[in-house]
Amino acid sequence: MSGSGTKKVVETAVKATKAIDWDGMAKLIVTDEARKEFANLRHAFDEVNQQLQTKFSQEPEPIDWEYYRKGIGSRLVDMYKEAYDRIEIPKFVDTVTPQYKPKFDALLVELKEAEQKSLKESERLEMEIAEVKELKEKISTMTADEYFEKHPELKQKFDDEIRNDYWGYGPPQ
Repeated sequence: MSGSGTKKVVETAVKATKAIDWDGMAKLIVTDEARKEFANLRHAFDEVNQQLQTKFSQEPEPIDWEYYRKGIGSRLVDMYKEAYDRIEIPKFVDTVTPQYKPKFDALLVELKEAEQKSLKESERLEMEIAEVKELKEKISTMTADEYFEKHPELKQKFDDEIRNDYWGYGPPQ
């Protein structure tokens, strides 16, 4: 990997690390198995990130050709310098990201849809909890008519049972 390409990869990794809210994600995890997998993911991410920051971020030390010319001789050193200068380090070409980018984008869309469904379900459940709390507070002083006002389907069920002469025991007729 070339020096400038390596720096870009390392800089991108550092930015990505800062953008990840590990603690926020950890709070959303419910099961112990998921917590374990999350810890493994974070450990692997930190390990790769550390390698990127240490191994690939360092520029190679420039070679002091004059030092070697004095000790070895200029002809041999010039031959090595010429060979060294001909070495081309290939540029990193990312062939993996284009393959997975569409899949990742599709997953993000699914995630947003699931998030919206979850938020709607949360709102519905919050309303249901509020109704149950209200009912719990009022149940001791509530009349049957007040209860049936809020639950007309139950009133209809009871009226049907009375109309069909079914009083809660024996098979319905």
